Amino acid sequence: MNYLKVEPECESCLLSRAQIQIYQATTNPALRFRCLAEIVKLLNREFKPTANAAEIGTKRDRIIRKLTNCDDPYKIIKKRANEKALKMLPRAKKYVESGYNQQERFKKACLCAIVGNIMEFDIPGHKYTLNSIAGRIREAAKDLAIDDIDKAYDLTKKAKTILYLADNAGEIVFDTLLVEQLKNMGLKVTYAVKGAPVINDATLEDTEISNMDKLADEVITTGCDAVGLQKTETSNEFLNIYNNSELVFAKGMGYAETLTEYKLTKPHLLMFRTKCTPVANYFSVPRDKNVALLLM
Repeated sequence: MNYLKVEPECESCLLSRAQIQIYQATTNPALRFRCLAEIVKLLNREFKPTANAAEIGTKRDRIIRKLTNCDDPYKIIKKRANEKALKMLPRAKKYVESGYNQQERFKKACLCAIVGNIMEFDIPGHKYTLNSIAGRIREAAKDLAIDDIDKAYDLTKKAKTILYLADNAGEIVFDTLLVEQLKNMGLKVTYAVKGAPVINDATLEDTEISNMDKLADEVITTGCDAVGLQKTETSNEFLNIYNNSELVFAKGMGYAETLTEYKLTKPHLLMFRTKCTPVANYFSVPRDKNVALLLM
């Protein structure tokens, strides 16, 4: 598989998200100008056809947090996303439990987890509402452009340990449905969130709000604030668990963008919504579709 690199429109997205974060991080006009100037320098220096969007996005967020001294520009919005998702959880749980057997419940839980990936902020052209999520759950199977869920189920039945790589706050609530199914199948589930805030990715605080900390066998962090999986950034503890897991469930476009950088030694189930055209193009599916892709 070729690496997932940036397309020209990625630059405007990286800059647009920078501006939004900066305005949430500080009200100081001079500081806002300085931050944007530094992000432009970053893009001038590193935005090229061989670049990886997740790596640039990580550096962008670090610049903003350092200059504004704001640890988490998305803190309030992430809290609201968790609250909205928790309101939706009973309806989603009922949908999963309507499955007539274990495999059907597993698939429905996967679909809910993927639909949860809609909860992403500030991607140009991507919007969502609570009502739209409810509708997407009902239409989740129809929106599935790549469907390797049954293949993943067969592998899951043979495994003992799962590493589940989380994506965003809010959608972590929907992840609990799939983790619950994995637990019901007798697997040991380790759930990994980011070690510090980056974009609107889930951190340890979100595992407590969603009750994931009580559901998973173990909750860990990647040990860093990098978007997706950047092995040079992660902790040795995380890498040890990652290397020893039999099967990896990876949520979100950040992991889709970065896992293609590596030669994988075990199956990875990528679960995400194609919320931007470059990622959709890479996987040869339309934008705004669900993807459950098994990488071997």
